[in-house]
Amino acid sequence: MELKQFFLEQLEIEAASCRKTIERIPEGHNSFKPHPRSMEFGYLASLVATMPGWVAMVINQDLTDIDGADSTFRTRSVESRAELLRLLDDGLAKSRAALEGATEEHLMKPWGLRMGGQILTHGPRYSQLREGVLSHLAHHRGQLTVYLRLLEAKVPAIYGPSADEMH
Repeated sequence: MELKQFFLEQLEIEAASCRKTIERIPEGHNSFKPHPRSMEFGYLASLVATMPGWVAMVINQDLTDIDGADSTFRTRSVESRAELLRLLDDGLAKSRAALEGATEEHLMKPWGLRMGGQILTHGPRYSQLREGVLSHLAHHRGQLTVYLRLLEAKVPAIYGPSADEMH
């Protein structure tokens, strides 16, 4: 199996899980934080909605500078579930197109992330897609499901059953 096919399949799995989670987002709680050092709910929800779009960034750029004037990497909170779903759909469309156009050779080439003039991560694109995007996304989506529980919203079944979806 080609890497791009593998990542297209993984992207679809992650997209379905993200959609199920975002559809449960209760509006009006953007500033909620379960702990002073936690992310705000609105920021975390926006992060989960936009991370699938990072696939396109890793494929289309050789280096992403978080502090760059033209960086779209930085997440910004949005107010509505509909806007979160739009961000998810837009990012997915860009990422699917980037993967479909990628070659195996290109996925072997390096990609890096810089912030404050320092390289935070650098390595082959395929590795950065797996760890820096997909695994990272699963981590933040898991955090988001905890916030959902704390806000009394129903938690979707993602990797197995959810008490909220069992009959």
